[in-house]
Order: sequence, then structure tokens, then C-alpha cells
Amino acid sequence: MSSRHPEVLWAQRSDKVYLTVALPDAKDINIKCEPQGLFTFSALGLQDQRFHFTLPLYGPIVPDGCKTKVGLRNILCSIQKEQKGWWKRLLKSEEKPAPYIKVDWNKWCDEDGEESSSDLAFDDDDDEDADVGEDDESSDDEGMLYLPDLEKARGN
Repeated sequence: MSSRHPEVLWAQRSDKVYLTVALPDAKDINIKCEPQGLFTFSALGLQDQRFHFTLPLYGPIVPDGCKTKVGLRNILCSIQKEQKGWWKRLLKSEEKPAPYIKVDWNKWCDEDGEESSSDLAFDDDDDEDADVGEDDESSDDEGMLYLPDLEKARGN
């Protein structure tokens, strides 16, 4: 009997890779991170269906820096890169990744847009009451402060 693959969404920061495995009500979850960059996942889904996959990641990782958070609908994995820097792709192979691996656009951050080293899925619970309304650095219109005055620039 072959195992199926759940949908896997990925995003990265300079120091981490985030994998979100979409598998509602998963149980018997087993995740293994190996230093050379091998990520192995297995779990039982609904009706005890076995899911399993192994991803040879683009670069080496720190097994002790790998964290997992199990939710009702998915499993979030934070994988620490051995060296800080942006990976060209998720997998070591230059071939197109399997169709079940997709970019997580909700967590994606461009290399030059990385503002914080916050661990997306894992810090949420820890800083619920930190910085509430103290400063408006995260304001949506923060970027507006730095736009040039177009009227003055044109000489009007």
C-alpha cells in the first residue's frame, strides 16, 4: 500500500524554513530532521490513512533547532538553517518540486523585506500582551512617512 502526500506549504527567513503540513486531525506524528538537510514526516490521517514523505532540503539544518506545533488542521514545522542566508529553493534538487509542495504566500517574505527574526508560528502565544499599542511602528501607513512630496519634487 503506497502512502499519500499531504499538501506542504513552505516559506523562509534568513535563519529558518517554515513548513506547514495540511493534515487535519493527524495523529501518530513523527518528524525527523537530519543535519545534512533531510526532513522526514509521517503521520496517520483520517481513517488511519498513512501519510509519509522525505524532503532533501536545499542546505544543512540544525536538528536541535527544529520545532513542531500541531494544530487541528495542520502541523507547523520551523526548521533552523545551519547557516544564515536565503536559499534559492526549498529542495536540493533543481527539478520542479512535487505538486504537493507549494509556496506559503501568507508567510512568505522577500530577502530585502525581512523585518524581524520573529518565529512566525511559534512566538504568537508568547507575546500576546507585549507592545500592545505602545508604538505605531507596525502601522499600515508607516511607509507613507517616507514618500517624497511629489508636488515639491515637480516644482509646482
